Amino acid sequence: MAASREELMHFLDELGIETSTVEHPAVFTVAESHEIIDNLPGGHTKNLFLKDKKGNLFLIVALNDAKIDLKATGPLIGASGRVSFGKPDLLMEVLGVEPGSVTPFSLINDRAARRVTVVLDAAMMEHDLLNYHPLQNTATTAISSGDLLKFVRACGHEPQVLSVSAQAQEAH
Repeated sequence: MAASREELMHFLDELGIETSTVEHPAVFTVAESHEIIDNLPGGHTKNLFLKDKKGNLFLIVALNDAKIDLKATGPLIGASGRVSFGKPDLLMEVLGVEPGSVTPFSLINDRAARRVTVVLDAAMMEHDLLNYHPLQNTATTAISSGDLLKFVRACGHEPQVLSVSAQAQEAH
């Protein structure tokens, strides 16, 4: 059973992680989110749930305007061959969220199996404050980049901070 938003917030509280959440109409794409994010401080993000030819799963988290070349990213993140987007039923099975609600907070649902490799884009991690959906696309939760790392590790994952976006690659 996937964690609820309330369970996520309780887990964050238990970890001593401060967050702030803003309610808003459901958004399903980065384009739809622009009206909302213009009023929220911090880095705004997108999340890519990917799988490789051997069935290995990856969650790439980057700034919402990041350009990510999936062909070039596969070898960088340790994928076996090409990566493609994971199907909605696999996303629900592993991370307990629907398309449009993918978030690093969904790792709360992968604590036991640890099926997902977490990749945080280096350019995104340069922001002090980051914004993600709290398991539902009807709200946005702000968290510090340091606390994001703490959360991911508390879920049993060791995040890879890599330059996967064109922006991060140009900066380094």
